[in-house]
Amino acid sequence: MEQNPDLPELAILSTGGTIASRIDYRTGAVTSQFDADDILRAIPRLGEMARFNAHQVASILSENMTTSLWIDLARGIYDEIRNGAMGVIVTHGTDTMSFSASAISFMLDTPVPVVFVGSQRSADRPSSDNVMNALCSASAALSDLGEVAVVMHASTSDDRCAVHRATKVRKMHTSRRDAFASIGMPPLGYVDYPSLAVRLGDDAVRRRSGEAVLHDAVEEKVGLLSFYPGMPADLLSQFEGYRGLVLAGTGLGHVSTASIGGLRDLIGGGCHVVMTSQCLHGRVCDRVYDTGRDLLALGVIEGEDMLPEVALVKLMWVLGRHDDPGEVARLVRTNLRGEIRRCSYNGF
Repeated sequence: MEQNPDLPELAILSTGGTIASRIDYRTGAVTSQFDADDILRAIPRLGEMARFNAHQVASILSENMTTSLWIDLARGIYDEIRNGAMGVIVTHGTDTMSFSASAISFMLDTPVPVVFVGSQRSADRPSSDNVMNALCSASAALSDLGEVAVVMHASTSDDRCAVHRATKVRKMHTSRRDAFASIGMPPLGYVDYPSLAVRLGDDAVRRRSGEAVLHDAVEEKVGLLSFYPGMPADLLSQFEGYRGLVLAGTGLGHVSTASIGGLRDLIGGGCHVVMTSQCLHGRVCDRVYDTGRDLLALGVIEGEDMLPEVALVKLMWVLGRHDDPGEVARLVRTNLRGEIRRCSYNGF
């Protein structure tokens, strides 16, 4: 591609996903077949907005994302920022995009926008959202934003995209184009379409001067388990040898009384256990009922109002740097990337 040297510089790192996919007519299935350069060639308007350094980190559907790829991605983003990129766009499959965006949020202190974007419909479908999402992500990457975010359709119409904080976003629908929502807070802003005007709210961290800082050590032996009624007590023994476990408990953050013994054994063996809730809104409080008080007595760490998947990647990141139980608990309960909020939103 010929690029205009007078335009601002952005980087686009591709990991695959539907935004980089098309139908394989041999099988009839959607497969990841595009790289970052293909995306730029397919959406010429991107070349009118910026000049791009395009790199392919992976070419996978997002269920195949791994911790090692998070590290590669964090290092790639870090290098692009240090080399002068005004912002970075990461194309990613939507199914696990919130995991990856949250992980990068903890692994990288960024003074410029790092924008994750995907699509719900492949490029060769008439209803594809890939062009609009890509253009809106580029506009967000050029904006005054200064944190890691996810940019996707804000409605089923082609009118605007929402800018979501990486640690407060979840995919809420399997197939709708407006599948993503901010949980416990409003979106950081919106990108109007087709004008591509960016409007950021007061909660958004702003672009700033200074260097990016990389913290890419993460602990892979951390699990995530959703409690369910009748869950066998010995299921917890499968996490023996793990350094961390995040539980998505019921309500205020509960599991059955039968699970107490297994948790005692895990914690006694050096596993750090964080309690979150299966509820999308509200915070964990294990001081109300007897079971909760028993969990606190064991050393279970309350995960505040973090989403379970965010608590997972945060605990991986914390354990990559610390092992002291007191320091681990302190950092888990500390708001580092906007993942913990003290105020209600929309009545929750």
